[in-house]
Amino acid sequence: MASLRRVKVLLVLNLIAVAGFVLFLAKCRPITAKSGDSFHDIHPRAEVTNLTAHGISSIQDAVLKRLSLLEDIVYRQLNGLSKSLGLIEGYGGRGKGGLPATLSPEEEEKAKGPHEKYGYNSYLSEKISLDRSIPDYRPTKCKELKYGKDLPQISIIFIFVNEALSVILRSVHSAVNHTPAHLLKEIILVDDNSDEEELKAPLEEYVNKRYPGLVKVVRNQKREGLIRARIEGWKAATGQITGFFDAHVEFTAGWAEPVLSRIQENRRRVILPSIDNIKQDNFEVQRYENSAHGYSWELWCMYISPPKDWWDAGDPSLPIRTPAMIGCSFVVHRKFFGEIGLLDPGMDVYGGENIELGIKV
Repeated sequence: MASLRRVKVLLVLNLIAVAGFVLFLAKCRPITAKSGDSFHDIHPRAEVTNLTAHGISSIQDAVLKRLSLLEDIVYRQLNGLSKSLGLIEGYGGRGKGGLPATLSPEEEEKAKGPHEKYGYNSYLSEKISLDRSIPDYRPTKCKELKYGKDLPQISIIFIFVNEALSVILRSVHSAVNHTPAHLLKEIILVDDNSDEEELKAPLEEYVNKRYPGLVKVVRNQKREGLIRARIEGWKAATGQITGFFDAHVEFTAGWAEPVLSRIQENRRRVILPSIDNIKQDNFEVQRYENSAHGYSWELWCMYISPPKDWWDAGDPSLPIRTPAMIGCSFVVHRKFFGEIGLLDPGMDVYGGENIELGIKV
């Protein structure tokens, strides 16, 4: 239940306070009940008759049990928010571990219309948990690297128009679940004037209750296009770092620290997180090998082999220098992005930002 970590922080703070109080009492003189009073009259919730070591342990156990019960209650209440939308939370269920998810023959019939509408199996997406686990394809050395605690905070910006609600919310859950709380400043959802009713009040009510104060919704009053929508997200961001993503992504553990560390070293870097593929028909996560991005003679962005010096180093955890970028995910220092002029609002042509930002940087 990583998505409940903010609630957990409060619970842990309460536990620390209670434990501190118990230790304080243990160092004080024993409490003597007044004549005619029983100890249970003074401490009606205690199940001990004195504050011996055994008594302290019993109190701590009781506190832990109550906190665990409270956590379960909170989780059930929050989980109820997704159920009202016909969606699922938790780490089990279909598609767990990034494996292909399937539908029954009856469900397959119902899925045909939504699949054609969105370009992916949105009906199946509703059957997959918003919190599902996916494979961690990082090289072993990447998992062993350590990073400082003073990394800058990031504002994650998702752009969407008439996207399936389940896919948007899985992107949000995934970002919250796999970004350390102290590094995640906020998540900004930029709605480029969607028509779907579920993306209006239902979306806003859900994120406001599920992630109060963490998720912002920015709505364009007319269809602005991808580039101008991104700029609106940038304007709303308050984090030192801004990350721009399509609203149909899933993050893995450890994605944020190396990205933020590289920009902390040099604010003029633009970082392109390594992207694996999520198959549109069954939501299977398909690994992509490390690559750089280059241009074809028609100036289309394409995958290319990393440069020779990267291969010669023999260290797959090293970043790869790349002359171009793909537009669906990039992370940049917020002020530096402004200094280079953001993205040209007139360059709202598919793939245009791949050329522009790569050349600018």
